[in-house]
Amino acid sequence: MSTFPEYIAQCEKHDGVRFSWNVWPSSRLDASGMVVPIAALFTPLKERPDLPPIQYEPILCSRATCRAVLNPLCRVHYRDKLWTCNFCYQNNHFPTTYAGISEVNQPAELLPQFSTIEYVIKGGPQMPLVFLYVVDTCTEHEDLQALKESLQMSLSLLPPATLVGLITFGQIVHVHDLGCEGISKSYVFRGTKDLSSKQIQEMLGLTKPPVQARGPQSLQQPTSNRFLQPLQKVDMNLIDLLGELQQDPWPVTQGKRPLRSSGVALSIAVGLLECSFPKTGARIMMFIGGPATQGPGMVVGDELKMPIRSWHDIEEGSAKFMKKATKHYEALANRASTNGHIIDIYACALDQTGLLEMKCCSNHTGGVIVMANSFNTSIFKQTFQRVFTKDDQGTFKMAFDGTLEVKTSREVKISGAIGSCVSLSAKGPCVSNNEIGVGGTYQWKICGLDQGTTLALYFEVVNQHNAPSPLEGRGVVQFVTQYQHSSGQRRTRVTTIARNWADAQTRIQNIASSFDQEAAAILMTRLAVHQAESKEAPDVLRWLDKQLIRLCQKFGDYHNDDPNSFRLSETFSLYPQFMFHLRRSHFLKVFNNSPDETSYYRHQLMRQDLTQSLIMVQPILYAYSFNGPPEPVLLDSSSILPDRILLMDSFFQILIYHGETVSKWRQAGYQDMPEYENFKNLLQAPVDDVQELLQTRFPMPTYIDTQHGGSEARFLLSKVNPSQTHNNIYAWAQESGASILTDDCSLQLFMDHLKKIAVSSSV
Repeated sequence: MSTFPEYIAQCEKHDGVRFSWNVWPSSRLDASGMVVPIAALFTPLKERPDLPPIQYEPILCSRATCRAVLNPLCRVHYRDKLWTCNFCYQNNHFPTTYAGISEVNQPAELLPQFSTIEYVIKGGPQMPLVFLYVVDTCTEHEDLQALKESLQMSLSLLPPATLVGLITFGQIVHVHDLGCEGISKSYVFRGTKDLSSKQIQEMLGLTKPPVQARGPQSLQQPTSNRFLQPLQKVDMNLIDLLGELQQDPWPVTQGKRPLRSSGVALSIAVGLLECSFPKTGARIMMFIGGPATQGPGMVVGDELKMPIRSWHDIEEGSAKFMKKATKHYEALANRASTNGHIIDIYACALDQTGLLEMKCCSNHTGGVIVMANSFNTSIFKQTFQRVFTKDDQGTFKMAFDGTLEVKTSREVKISGAIGSCVSLSAKGPCVSNNEIGVGGTYQWKICGLDQGTTLALYFEVVNQHNAPSPLEGRGVVQFVTQYQHSSGQRRTRVTTIARNWADAQTRIQNIASSFDQEAAAILMTRLAVHQAESKEAPDVLRWLDKQLIRLCQKFGDYHNDDPNSFRLSETFSLYPQFMFHLRRSHFLKVFNNSPDETSYYRHQLMRQDLTQSLIMVQPILYAYSFNGPPEPVLLDSSSILPDRILLMDSFFQILIYHGETVSKWRQAGYQDMPEYENFKNLLQAPVDDVQELLQTRFPMPTYIDTQHGGSEARFLLSKVNPSQTHNNIYAWAQESGASILTDDCSLQLFMDHLKKIAVSSSV
């Protein structure tokens, strides 16, 4: 690659890896002075049509404490049929099947273009897909009808051999016996009492598999039970059963909420899978239409006069049920993740449903969270359908029961991960004492993955300043992802990458030019949002500001106490802009968002890839006008012109805004007159582009069509940089751009303050 941007793009395309720095400082002291840590955004199952799986198992290093996988960076001794591990330098013999290996006859795993390679693990059992539906019946009739139709649709998308189960809940919980033909039969549980896995097993008459049959050497094919049956056997019965589902029959008196036992229903679902399919990939899909109002996991009482907790209640410590409910759901999340089970939450209600307390269930297991106003909306229907998207081979684009293992060369240690994962508490020489996110381990469990699931991984250079890394060497990191493919196969995907070392004292420009400001912005965003879960927002904002100031002082070009002399190179120039928009985003500022909404936004940020995350932090704005083709414009109030149509993509919302003049023309009906066909085409162009976005985005965003003066124009005005406000007399007098009624500072003012502090000799 001739330039770093091309090299970075190539690494992302081939390996699904984006590093904050692509040349690494050679000592711990120099690395800590870089401000932004050495870290990577890694997409384990990055889509690679040119990467056919290899039909044999990987070759591992023979050293018990290493077990790294053979890769193109290893040194190979073809004459002696040996290879040297590039992590622990152990010499290893090739197996006899590699007897014909030579410089001109190399296996795929030694070819440079296979820095990422995928293996199919032979000999293991073909595991069935397991889907357990957990359905809330305390919903309005129309909502329940729409939900039933979506569930019946999903059954038509599942392979015939898929094991399916159904649990419904309202005031009481029903576990439906699908093995009973001719009549509907279910086991009924009280919604006020939590049950252990053993109690559920006994009450449902299930026997747990013997312990010795669950080890890796003697893993047996799991057998279905009457609550989890092959779809081909029960499809008509299950479709009929779903069609006959009625609203919860228990009467709801005026001024009361329905009694909803979400916590117990989820507990029973986790327990059922725990004793039926331990250590096997499975998916719990939970559909809730309101908050839990009784039993373990309740988040609000049944009195309507008592509203569900708000941010103010949480800050004041008066959220009565929050602590206990969160503890209940965290325990369920830990049990599910231990067994490789995914928990999806589809929360569809106008009010809050308790996502704040339940978020750990999906965050820990790699599950999907979808939030909508109703099960009858296209947001829910389309998003739910896209969960079952298939690839060219006809298999789902989802993976189960995954683990990620990270191996590093001796000069680097792993500090931790931030994303939809839990620690497997695997200690080793490559684990840093400096924990970031989920740290103290080099292995993580990711129960549910798809082609966009992305983790942030943070590293630490450990070489002392007086004994830096040899500059002719390279720092090496290997990512080993093991998972259950939706076809039932076990697969292992291995990605091995290396980065050059550089002396920060003499080659700082080389390190600076390797900075990936987009990746760095999202890696710092994840750090900030992770801190926001346990710290006050002002503290997090101060930390972000401090890091930005330090970075500008380190890599800016300026004269002391002269703000006008401050310059940032092109490699760093966009980074302060990302931080400006992050400070204003709903990830850190919770005003005007409910606790559930904030939990949903943060969940998506923690699992989406780099491109989608950048859109969340700094939305994209396109302008449509008679002056030429559509063009990207600045996310700034100066872009809001009367004769323009704007399209804003903020990931969660896609908005079309018609300027004042365009809006008047549209209201006058010019688009319906033959002589104004150009205007009709102009109005249609953003709509066509929106439809393209709506068909591919997961989860499906909210579509907003608004105009100058419209109430929903506030979504655009709240995102743009307020360069022109009611406080700015000169901007107010100008005809160009819109004036924003806000006291927020503009990007220009933000940058002026940043320059002033960065160049100050007294800081």
